[in-house]
Amino acid sequence: MKYMLLVCGDDTADASGMTPVEPWVEELGDRGVRLHGHRLALPSDAVTVRVRDGEVLRTDGPFAETKEYVAGFDVLECDSLQEAVEAAARHPVAAIGAMEVRPFWEDEDAEGEIRRLDAELTAAAAEHDVDRLLACYAPDAETFARATGHEQHGIDALRKAVDAMFASVTGPVTREVLEFRVHVDESIAFGHALLRMRATRRDGDPLDEVMRVTTGYRNIGPRWVIVHEHVSAALEGRP
Repeated sequence: MKYMLLVCGDDTADASGMTPVEPWVEELGDRGVRLHGHRLALPSDAVTVRVRDGEVLRTDGPFAETKEYVAGFDVLECDSLQEAVEAAARHPVAAIGAMEVRPFWEDEDAEGEIRRLDAELTAAAAEHDVDRLLACYAPDAETFARATGHEQHGIDALRKAVDAMFASVTGPVTREVLEFRVHVDESIAFGHALLRMRATRRDGDPLDEVMRVTTGYRNIGPRWVIVHEHVSAALEGRP
């Protein structure tokens, strides 16, 4: 389970004797417990935003005036709350400030959503539906197609490549997923797939290719989209 670790500093605390945080980061990173994190700028650099009666109200400074403030964050993946608490207790700031450990909301299935996105690509290819296929990509997606050897920058360039691909074949395009592994890390994810593409070329010759596809995904709020895609030849000996 994932936990957000809020690192709370204290303006009145003496941090001169605090041990370095790098060994803590390295140890938990090597164990796969700490996924990522970062320091935050001081509260004096914060901007507080409120909307009242449709008017945006901006205030320079933190939400609350207090000697304690959130100085940074870390995302942990632990087997239990107790393990997360033990990790937080070893953080150097715990000796002079405080660490807030809070579990992530667990009603999302990010990997399932990405697999459904991949299934949408398969359905769109079978129907030659360009718009449906492109809806799976971010507007600024970077894609590399093995067939052309060129990189497409943005959705307009990708549309031209997809149009050309569909124009070169007749009938449905069969996109068979032979392997598909997904690694999800909060708002980004990576997929590694082995695909078999089959169709009939305009001249009547069969198209049957096995490709290795590496895909980068980004969560843009309500859904995941493809932001990077690299297609290469599959390893020899594969079907």
